Amino acid sequence: MRDAHGDNRPEAATRGAGGPRPRRDRREQTRTALLTAAERLWAERGIHGASLDDIAAAAGLTKGAVYSNFAGKTDLLLALMERITSDRTGPDVCDELHAAGEEADHTGRSSRHDADDGPRRLALLLVEFWLYGMRDYAAGWRIADWYADRRAQLASELDPADGIAPADRATLTMALDVGLAFQHLLDPARVPADLYKTGKSLMQAPHPNHPT
Repeated sequence: MRDAHGDNRPEAATRGAGGPRPRRDRREQTRTALLTAAERLWAERGIHGASLDDIAAAAGLTKGAVYSNFAGKTDLLLALMERITSDRTGPDVCDELHAAGEEADHTGRSSRHDADDGPRRLALLLVEFWLYGMRDYAAGWRIADWYADRRAQLASELDPADGIAPADRATLTMALDVGLAFQHLLDPARVPADLYKTGKSLMQAPHPNHPT
């Protein structure tokens, strides 16, 4: 179908924008919809409990839309991990849980009972990523690389202390963060959010007798 100038309408639409921008925008919208659906379903059901068909349907798309944007489930998973990174400075689930815990102190609402709570969803996804990587050898290496990037980012902000190299301090800090987060989500009364701030200060601050 042609417009008043005799141009094919899709082509005319792209020329005025200096290129096929509408197509790029639609593709980005499709990717965003799929990632959002995957984040919700994988947190609710687990990665093995929600198929690509389920994710496509939840996004209002067909399975073909998944494969036109991602090579498969692992590629979609890694794209979701990267989106989590871009939305945050890193997988600092404890920073979010600490803020949520302080809010709960005032409102009496615990993140443990809120299925849509952001920190809870993030923690569930981190568990799912780890389980997927443990069960799929090839995916495991790529997920391990993602964690290595997060550790390197954190290590770049740390100094050696007490003979512990920044890379090792970053590893220990992440282990503390994630471990405390998981405990808090199951037992917020006995593992309060305040412990995150205390734990991170102990892990990241140099010992007073060993200045950096």
